[in-house]
Amino acid sequence: MKVVVVLPAYNCAKSLKKTISEIPQDVVNEIVLVDDFSSDDTLGVAEECCIKHIIKHDRNLGYGANQKTCYDTALMLDADIIVMLHPDYQYDPKLITLIIDKILHGADIVLASRMMKGFEAVRNGMPLYKYLCNRILTKFQNLCFRKHLSEYHTGYRAYKRNVLMSIKYHDFSNDFIFDNEIMMEAFSKGYKIQEIYCPARYDNLSSSIKILRSAKYGCQVVYYTIKQILKGK
Repeated sequence: MKVVVVLPAYNCAKSLKKTISEIPQDVVNEIVLVDDFSSDDTLGVAEECCIKHIIKHDRNLGYGANQKTCYDTALMLDADIIVMLHPDYQYDPKLITLIIDKILHGADIVLASRMMKGFEAVRNGMPLYKYLCNRILTKFQNLCFRKHLSEYHTGYRAYKRNVLMSIKYHDFSNDFIFDNEIMMEAFSKGYKIQEIYCPARYDNLSSSIKILRSAKYGCQVVYYTIKQILKGK
């Protein structure tokens, strides 16, 4: 099973080297970094880290667009398992080994959840408003889709090749709602989704969308969820 880790990068020069250094090389075959027109030295650091597959957008296209390039590249590299990891060191790269094991034992999608131990996410540094919004939106979507996930909004997840091959992700948004759209489509196709616990890690290296962007994202989650439900009727 060929494992490709994709890094959707944007202004992560300070955290990139640390993130890459903790990716378990014994289970990962390739690393792909897509830079979404960073204004810092993300590309220079990526080259220092000897990442073989570096792609640069010639303008800022958005988080969803970044992932589209990531997944296109991973599939072209014949990846069997694609792990998406934010390169801002908010998530523990060493958990990739456990994530891969979950897929090898039957999961189609694995989510690394910061919320499996509840309020511990806040004790680990997650802003309270983000925690509350995450819990409310997750509860809302669980009720709508009759699921029991602890988090829909993690930036650390993995897919089997056939999942990304079957989902027309290029039809999805270029914005932050992209991850959520993939999950809703995965529900409709009946893919097996599992979670592992990933402690939240918030420090001066961690990226985070601002309150207004968070509010927009929350509204999009509600809108796209209702749209998906109506589509299924």
